[in-house]
Amino acid sequence: MKVFVAGATGVVGTRLVPLLISAGHEVIASTRTPAKVRALTASGAEAVVVDALDAGAVKAAVVSAQPDVIVHQMTALAGMRSLKRFDDEFALTNRLRTEGTEYLLAAAREAGVRRFIAQSFTGWSNERIGTRVKNEDDPLDPHPPVTMSKTLDAIRTLEATVTGTTGLTGIALRYGYLYGPGTSLGIGGDIVEAVRRRRFPIVGSGAGVWSFVHVDDAAAAARVAIERGPSGVYNIVDDEPAEIALWLPELARAVGGRPPIHVPTWVGRLAIGAAGVSMMTQTRGSSNAKAKRVLGWQPRYASWRDGFRHGLGADVVARTERDRAGARASTSEGDAFARPGQRGIRTSV
Repeated sequence: MKVFVAGATGVVGTRLVPLLISAGHEVIASTRTPAKVRALTASGAEAVVVDALDAGAVKAAVVSAQPDVIVHQMTALAGMRSLKRFDDEFALTNRLRTEGTEYLLAAAREAGVRRFIAQSFTGWSNERIGTRVKNEDDPLDPHPPVTMSKTLDAIRTLEATVTGTTGLTGIALRYGYLYGPGTSLGIGGDIVEAVRRRRFPIVGSGAGVWSFVHVDDAAAAARVAIERGPSGVYNIVDDEPAEIALWLPELARAVGGRPPIHVPTWVGRLAIGAAGVSMMTQTRGSSNAKAKRVLGWQPRYASWRDGFRHGLGADVVARTERDRAGARASTSEGDAFARPGQRGIRTSV
């Protein structure tokens, strides 16, 4: 098939493009950055430079390509620095989820595209009461922290628009917290470096449940959705939702850091705001049963335990041994959060 990948140089798109090419698909890969064209071309894709928020340019690119499938992997999270200003940090990503989706769907209708796959998210967006693990039939949070409300509205809009468009098969893939190469939860990434330096503490109870997915498993799910499956929303996560108090010490051990410190909720609220505290103490995990049953998708890393040990990006064992002494000496226990101007806790949504 001919596949138009919007956001081909993002963390999922980077893994998806070569996966599709190796499977025999013809890939038209879009980026907004001309400097990234050479790498896309070298991978075997046909590269096109497009501003995703320019409706005319999007329409022209898609109509020219005449793809069978469009895949929307566009986000803008590279510069996120503060959970206290959550919606502000996600403002451009929210536009890509709303306006960007609208422009791509309009172009899809013009070009006669019959299949549309879009990246969504599952995690803090789940309702924070009731069962520990949620499925796709459970409601999203009706009362999120105020600073997250615009971002949750954008997620709702994306999913409703994609799955409700007539004349094509629309699939929204709700990725969990992404980890692995190129993400904040990869070697050299913001969260991993904060954990190594003991600047990512457990806030309050640490009872917030997170569902992870390795970036390669996310790309594999996108490939499956491109090739088969009915319209709908699918959680793309591993098999083991886990409380922060459980997975954070394991991540610290995997990357050569000491165990995280604990701070009271009120300290966390001062540092990371209501959004950060909610993610640390109240969020619910997500079930992947539907994606397994309907799409036939299976994660390579069935648990973050294995993924943290073997899938963070570099030679984790060598890096761990080499940096262990530096990690221990890099910060005092009182330096719980990254200093102003440095990247601290960050979500991968």
